[in-house]
Parts: sequence; C-alpha cells; structure tokens
Amino acid sequence: MRILFIGDIVGKIGRRIVKEKIPEYVKKYDIGFVIANGENATHGKGLNRHHYDELINSGIDVITLGNHYNSKSEISSYIDKVEFCLRPVNLVKEFPGDGSAMYDIDGVSIRVTNILGAAFINEEVNNPYYSMLEVLSNEPAMINIVDFHGEATAEKMCFALAFDGKVSAVLGTHTHVQTRDYRILNKGTAFISDVGMCGAYDSVLGFEKKSVLGKITYGEKSKFDIPDEGQAIFSAVVIDIDEQTGLAKEIFPIYYVEEVK
Repeated sequence: MRILFIGDIVGKIGRRIVKEKIPEYVKKYDIGFVIANGENATHGKGLNRHHYDELINSGIDVITLGNHYNSKSEISSYIDKVEFCLRPVNLVKEFPGDGSAMYDIDGVSIRVTNILGAAFINEEVNNPYYSMLEVLSNEPAMINIVDFHGEATAEKMCFALAFDGKVSAVLGTHTHVQTRDYRILNKGTAFISDVGMCGAYDSVLGFEKKSVLGKITYGEKSKFDIPDEGQAIFSAVVIDIDEQTGLAKEIFPIYYVEEVK
C-alpha cells in the first residue's frame, strides 16, 4: 500500500494547494491512504470544524495535530464527534479526542498515531517513547504510521531508531522545512525528520515576511499574517509499505511550488 503523508498545512493558501494537488498525486502514485498534519490550517494556528470538514472533503483520510491542538477552542466540542482527527497521544492534561486510531482499508489495518516531542516544546507531555509503547500494546495493526510533531531533529531520529522494525514509518512535522534525510532504516521503518509544509512559498514558515521580521528581528508587537495568494508550496512524502510485513519498501519526497490565486 502506498500512503501519502502531507506536511503542516498553513492557512488558506495551504488548504487551497492541498485541495488542488491531492487528486493528482493520488492518481499518479496509486495512493491508498492520505494523512495530513492540520494543526496550522485555520489562520496559521489550530483547526476549526469548518476547515476540518474542508480538508476531509478534499481527500484527506486522517488529520493529525500538534502543539497547537487547542488553539481554536471549539475543537474540544467537536473532536469527539469526528472520526478522522487526532490530537497528540501523550498529553499530560486530559483532553477530548484520541491520539491514536485504527482504520480498515480494504482489509488492511492502519494505525495512525500523533506524538508530541518533549524537547523545546512548551506543552507538558508524557515521555514519547513510553507513550508509543503503550499504543503498540493495544490492538495490533498491520501498518503503523507515526506523526512525530517536534522541534529537535535528534529527538525524532532517536525515536525512529527506538521503534525501527516496530512501526512502518516515523514522519516528522512541526518545523515546516522539508529535510533531505528521508530513508528506510535498517529494520524497515521509513523516516524523515520533517516532511515540510503546505503554504505560502515566499514567506517565513508560511507567514508573511514583514510581520515575522517585525517581531523576531526588531522586537515589535505584531501579529503574524498569512498571504492568501501567490506562490504556494506543497510538501509531502509517499511511503510504499509491504502489506504482509507492515514494513516500508520505499519513501520519497514531494516538493512542489506553483502560483495560487
């Protein structure tokens, strides 16, 4: 089975490029399942119900979140009512929804798990390693895909090495820059430190340059804006997984830029 995993979707322009490109890549690469990180989909921070529906209707099967899982307060009222949205599994405080769920695709069981890193993340979390062990001790699935949402490349790599051969893929999100370290680890787990983002290309991590410069460089009190049109980037990876072993046979990136109006 081939799985398309899409990096952090940032704002309206990110949603638009995703909606446009999913059908093309699903057909081109014979994709059987689509996962996307949507924690920045609503105005760059969080995911409201309207945009959840929009992304699911665009062809995404499961949406994962991250440290901005609760940035739109309405999520606590709808996440238990939808099947295809996962918040981090290793939150310390109680929160509605699930962090890991299993789906049946033509008789193949796929478990998707959203993990939040512990390094340089403000959210208090349980240890990602032990949290994943607990997930794997539950009902087994043939294919296990992990979205590791974290800052530190080394933390993501160590996590992947610890679960090499035990999960199908460990795919990093959060830093919005696609890395060149995609590979199949020694025991068959696909890995990349960060899948990248879908959003404004001529930007700072999807946000309008001047608004970010004003705050980061000059210390100004400014709100980060998101361009609604212009060049957009679509970042993703395709993972080809053996349905008999649950291990990865191939992983390759997609990095595409085009004008969106």
